[in-house]
Amino acid sequence: MKKLLTATAATALLAGTAMADDVKLGVLFGFTGPIESLAPAMGSGAELAMAEVTESGKLLDGSTVTGTRADTGCIDNGLATSNGERMIADGVAGIIGGDCSGVTGAILQNVAIPNGMVMISPSATSPGLSTMEDNGLFFRTAPSDAREGQVMADILNDRGIGSIALTYTNNDYGKGLADAIQSSFEASGGEVTIVAAHEDGKADYSAEVGALASAGGDILVVAGYLDQGGLGIIQSALDSGAFDTFGLPGGMIGDSLPANVGPDLNGSFGQIAGSGGEGAEKYFAMAEAAGFDGSSPYSPEAYDAAALFMLAMQAAGSTAPAEYGAKIMDVANAPGEKIYPGELAKGLELLAAGQEIDYVGASGVELIGPGESAGSYREIEVTDGENKTVNFR
Repeated sequence: MKKLLTATAATALLAGTAMADDVKLGVLFGFTGPIESLAPAMGSGAELAMAEVTESGKLLDGSTVTGTRADTGCIDNGLATSNGERMIADGVAGIIGGDCSGVTGAILQNVAIPNGMVMISPSATSPGLSTMEDNGLFFRTAPSDAREGQVMADILNDRGIGSIALTYTNNDYGKGLADAIQSSFEASGGEVTIVAAHEDGKADYSAEVGALASAGGDILVVAGYLDQGGLGIIQSALDSGAFDTFGLPGGMIGDSLPANVGPDLNGSFGQIAGSGGEGAEKYFAMAEAAGFDGSSPYSPEAYDAAALFMLAMQAAGSTAPAEYGAKIMDVANAPGEKIYPGELAKGLELLAAGQEIDYVGASGVELIGPGESAGSYREIEVTDGENKTVNFR
């Protein structure tokens, strides 16, 4: 008697066979919402890797790869989940996303796990994702905020900051990052005068800023979103004269913040996941030629997420998530020949020949523990209205 296929097995079978000629990868980012200014370059980064592989003709039996975009709203679990389910129905072989941490967890629990689908996020950074039960389906090319908290504490200390007021967007991302910053800064001898949540989408943040100002601090650290509440907090703080310098963690780094705030943001500083070196420079040049800014936050990580999918498929000889998922850590890490942006065809050829690769990519990929980035950061300072990289950590 033949066994009936489970839904998960049927999905894997379809992905491994029917999609062999045209592999679909979902690109599930917040094209609207609190980080909407970052999402286009993230999407373009992922699609650049797909175009590179398609043009090479080296994936499996000459398969092409196309991306299908959908919106998470960054903080809209219902929208993110429904769009993830639609991607499954459309026959994607993997999901590049989510972007913000809360929606990423929702997609993982409600879409990826029930369907046996692999996800690689380029930007979800909540420490809670490190311990979430994921059945080996979730990876991220961005480091955990536990690491960012340590980096921010180092930057604050190096700049002689003795005390901070700290506000965070009231969700999984904001709370996890605020906890990491507070614990790391206090462990190094710094003082946190207040830790207060703020909601996104408000027209007036004067009450929140008033409480922060009353507590005092050398600077105000804003663990929020650059196109939403974080921007409102900074504008209100400047308008009232409560603070004139701001600490800017990852969610606050992007070209739109200095553009919207103006010269008063000069001198503020922070950090964003990213690396320098050969891989980053190659990627920036490729992105420029393709007509977008590859240095935009999480764009390199999105290219790398897409690349890891395709390289793992080649290593497994299959586009079935149940088969290639186990190969992601293998292609991402040593041993093997190092592979940089623009060299995906070379990586595919080596894997087809049964050789090992160590994918370095645009962001210095090294996956540790439960399949997340070991983490390097660009230290940013706002100078003459622009985010300038002043150091790597």
